[in-house]
Amino acid sequence: MHSYIFRRLLLMIPTLIGIMTINFFLVQVAPGGPVEQAIAKVQGLSGDATNRMGTGDGSELVSHSSQSQYRGAQGIDPEFIAQLERQYGFDKPIIERYFLMLWNYARFDFGDSFYRDIKVTDLLLEKMPVSISLGLWTTLLVYLISIPLGIKKASRHNSGFDVWTSTVVIIGYAIPAFLFAIMLIVVFAGGTYFSWFPLRGLTSDNFAELSLMGKIADYFWHLALPVTASVIGSFAALTMLTKNAFLDEIAKQYVVTAKAKGCSEKRVLYGHIFRNAMLLVLAGMPAALIGIFLTGSMLIEVIFSLDGLGLLGFESVVNRDYPVIFGSLYLFTLVGLILKLVTDISYTLIDPRINFAGRS
Repeated sequence: MHSYIFRRLLLMIPTLIGIMTINFFLVQVAPGGPVEQAIAKVQGLSGDATNRMGTGDGSELVSHSSQSQYRGAQGIDPEFIAQLERQYGFDKPIIERYFLMLWNYARFDFGDSFYRDIKVTDLLLEKMPVSISLGLWTTLLVYLISIPLGIKKASRHNSGFDVWTSTVVIIGYAIPAFLFAIMLIVVFAGGTYFSWFPLRGLTSDNFAELSLMGKIADYFWHLALPVTASVIGSFAALTMLTKNAFLDEIAKQYVVTAKAKGCSEKRVLYGHIFRNAMLLVLAGMPAALIGIFLTGSMLIEVIFSLDGLGLLGFESVVNRDYPVIFGSLYLFTLVGLILKLVTDISYTLIDPRINFAGRS
């Protein structure tokens, strides 16, 4: 098993390099990079770029004879454009930037954000608690709801309970989580009907002044709607996966034999079927975790204005903040690969008959 883990860890290296390489070169050809955005601000959208470059009102930047590869750069002093390229690291050849990125990322040096004047690592660590809070409680509730519900549906297949719960599951699967989030805001967060829950942030403005129980209550009060929207959008697939896995095992011969020997239904279900059926559920755990923590949390954080990794990633893409984009991509990819390895290790802990190290 140790040799298998070692091989998987080594395989992560080319996988990471491949993903970062593809995204790096795709971004290079995408229009609207940070230099073009700074030029657009100079042209009148904002004065931030000129203030950062120390150019006063920008009047000395006009040069009618300038020619540039950037859109909208006509009439801008080439010296100013060259200064922008140095600021954002575009003064180096693309191959040199690529290998420099790989070398820095191998040392977990993601550089500084273009627009926030802070290291990307510090920025990710600053935003991570919000995403962990949302993802942790969502994952916990999804598994606490989906696995018992899926087992109950499998044991009472085709009953009235199975039919009406399937209706709820289908509705939850058909409607996206962000649409549920909007519905919850309209109904419960002052949209149209009630104002029972806050709309923004993870804590209130007076959070520091509250007692310990008050802080806990305030924290869950702010999390109620975002977590509810995430759970509704995530529990359906896991419920049906659990049900189908248990139905498949219930029909096998060893279950019939166990029942014929006089084992109770509870012992058969949890003593024999559970370990085999849960293998399939565990196989989908990495994708579920990544979806809940990353893909699903982005939309929920944007809608509820939660200052976490999802909202950070969205704003970074809009602003073309490349260090944050690539730093987040690198971190999320690495976490996803590690989760897949942890899942394989969990297989052997649940069912000792599985031996990945013995595969050819």
